[in-house]
Amino acid sequence: MPKPPLPHMSRAHSLIRTTVLPMDPDSVWRTIGRFAGLADWHPTVPPSVMEEGDGPETPGAVRAFMLDGAVVARERLLARDDNARAFRYTVFDTPLPITDYEAALTVVAHDEGAEVRWSAIYNAAEETVPEVERLFGDVVYATGLAALHTRFTTPTEAA
Repeated sequence: MPKPPLPHMSRAHSLIRTTVLPMDPDSVWRTIGRFAGLADWHPTVPPSVMEEGDGPETPGAVRAFMLDGAVVARERLLARDDNARAFRYTVFDTPLPITDYEAALTVVAHDEGAEVRWSAIYNAAEETVPEVERLFGDVVYATGLAALHTRFTTPTEAA
């Protein structure tokens, strides 16, 4: 019988946050579907610059997030599919002790309009999971999805 992993050993984990919006999926995708456009709709991510790649929407593109002039995280676009309304990316430079972090942002049809799913799989020690859930799951994913919900459900003032 194999021994259970020790608490400090890295193992696979996942996280997911979702929201349902009263909009058609293609409209939502036009808003969030650009890898280089996260700051266009997410209210709290730090500024990012595109560092590498043939183009910002081409697999291999790297975005770097900056705070006070220093890079705090880097992400590489792995795949992007407008027909599926999805892209996948990896976080490969972060101060968190995680590895193999692969995230996906997708928009799928829903009875009420569109469901946005932001999910990730990653390897980390058990004691790191609460911090990943808080930083990525709550501070980044849930905050961004809440901003989308407000954006697509708040009536606009007539001009």
